[in-house]
Amino acid sequence: MKTKWFYTHIIQPLAPHLVLLAYTVIAIFPVVLIIMNSLKSRKAIFAHPFQPPLPGTFDLVGYETVAQRSNFQWYFANSLVVTLVAMFLILFTGAMAAYALSEYKFPGNTLMGLYLALGIMIPIRLGTVSILRLVVAMKLINTLTALILVYTAMGLPLAIFVLQQFMRQVPRELKDAARVDGASEYRIFWLVLPLVRPAVATVAVFVMIPIWNDLWFPLILAPGESTKTVTLGAQQFLGQFVSDWNAVLASLTLAMLPILILYVIFSRQLIRGLTAGAVK
Repeated sequence: MKTKWFYTHIIQPLAPHLVLLAYTVIAIFPVVLIIMNSLKSRKAIFAHPFQPPLPGTFDLVGYETVAQRSNFQWYFANSLVVTLVAMFLILFTGAMAAYALSEYKFPGNTLMGLYLALGIMIPIRLGTVSILRLVVAMKLINTLTALILVYTAMGLPLAIFVLQQFMRQVPRELKDAARVDGASEYRIFWLVLPLVRPAVATVAVFVMIPIWNDLWFPLILAPGESTKTVTLGAQQFLGQFVSDWNAVLASLTLAMLPILILYVIFSRQLIRGLTAGAVK
């Protein structure tokens, strides 16, 4: 009886919280490990990788190397520009396309939605050679514009697919009432957009992280020193025979900070967007 009472009143109510705590620890542990080791000497990284930086092991040599041997602030600015501009274009263009597909019925509406959804299933990296030829022909090689255009095309299918489903759940009576009051279609679009704000935040997070962390397209389309992104800039400390692990961990730590900040900002809307079944 005591065992049953203990399970019913103690274990069972705490089980969801314990599972959530376990998942949180598993997700955060690698991040904490990278940050801790970025603040230690090279010897301490390999000798005591799981210990926090102590007075005997604390060392900022990694951050000093990043500041002296690279234009990390320039890489950071490049990544920030590419990510923010591409994310704005994805959300703005994707929201307008999703509104049109969800609001207006025309021949080919379903086929158009399926065609756009194919971009989610077919990786854009399969067309790297064709994209490279196109970028060279447009004389956009080694420019941030090339990265912005590619990332915009990469994120649009997901944005349209998700936002379309949420916009369909907005009550039609609300839009018809706005039309009766004389509102234009553009005005109605801006009225609908705040109602699907959780979906917009969800899409923003899902497209922001792959863009910021991507190495493939910056390496191929913009490998120049003036157009390097944070992820590509961190690779200069990795060598075939010798790697500066202090600098690698320091650059990775600095690269993670914007993503963590933006994730915290969008976290509430992200959870609402993932769990929402309809717009109330």
